[in-house]
Amino acid sequence: MNFGATILDADGGALSVDEKAFFREADPFGFILFARNIDTPDQVYGLCSEMREAVGRDAPITIDQEGGRVQRLRGPTWTEHLPPLDFVRRAGDNAERAMYLRHRHIAHELKALSIDSNCAPMVDIIVKDTHDFLRNRCYGTSPADIALLGRAAADGMLDGGVLPVLKHIPGHGRTDLDSHYDLPRVDVSLDTLRETDFAPFHALNDLPMGMTAHVVYEAVDEVPATLSRATMTLIREEIGFDGLIMTDDIGMKALSGTVDQIARRSLEAGCDVILHCNAPLASRIASANAAGPMSDAAQRRAEAALAARRTPDDIDIADLNAELEALLGGGV
Repeated sequence: MNFGATILDADGGALSVDEKAFFREADPFGFILFARNIDTPDQVYGLCSEMREAVGRDAPITIDQEGGRVQRLRGPTWTEHLPPLDFVRRAGDNAERAMYLRHRHIAHELKALSIDSNCAPMVDIIVKDTHDFLRNRCYGTSPADIALLGRAAADGMLDGGVLPVLKHIPGHGRTDLDSHYDLPRVDVSLDTLRETDFAPFHALNDLPMGMTAHVVYEAVDEVPATLSRATMTLIREEIGFDGLIMTDDIGMKALSGTVDQIARRSLEAGCDVILHCNAPLASRIASANAAGPMSDAAQRRAEAALAARRTPDDIDIADLNAELEALLGGGV
């Protein structure tokens, strides 16, 4: 039986009776955690255990732990990281090694909680009009440098037993709107996109999982990438990404329609799995019912992603932190 074609969240720090029953029936591929799900290490570990018990398998559990504004695990219990752009600038010539160490440390903290995926690296490019919601989450302006830093981040997580999620494929940086609230449009030529926005994703097309951008690329199609067969075909065939593709949250305002309509359209376009979060239980049930089980192609990619999970390599976290602080001149 194929997994359910969804990645879902929970309302709080423990599963309700209704959530347990729903997850047991829907069998989502995996789960995602938010700040409201985070209290103490023991509580987070227990919630992850409940999620996996509900589906009866070692389902992947992901989180957004980029650093800066977007990090669900916060101090003083967990490490507070600089925004990625500030971090890269501070590291300077040491940025590649520093990005590896940063993400190896993030993986160390996640795995201690039994979280085994992270929605990073984010290899969107910075341009003049990049919206503030995204700008300091990016790694820079050069596609080649972004790809190098994205690879370092991914390797750090993989070495720590955490699956990276490449985002926002095929590129969200060239937008002046926040897709949480509006639908961004990109009107530059396909040749320009190939040379810039698409390039880091092509360089990292071997990573196990990716997340779409709710962005219209007018040179490709008139509907958002998440819902566009043409854009998804470009991602698969030209960018060459054959990993598991999840949507960005289908509840974001960039997408119009009911959640069941959006779920079906996303899968018909070529996404493998629907991410639906921050919604009432009834809405999550509706999207899961609409999504149904994964296609056989999606199941193949899901199983390949799960097979990419590794046993963490041995590290001395104190030595790692000391090296990282030295590279940054005394801060993380």
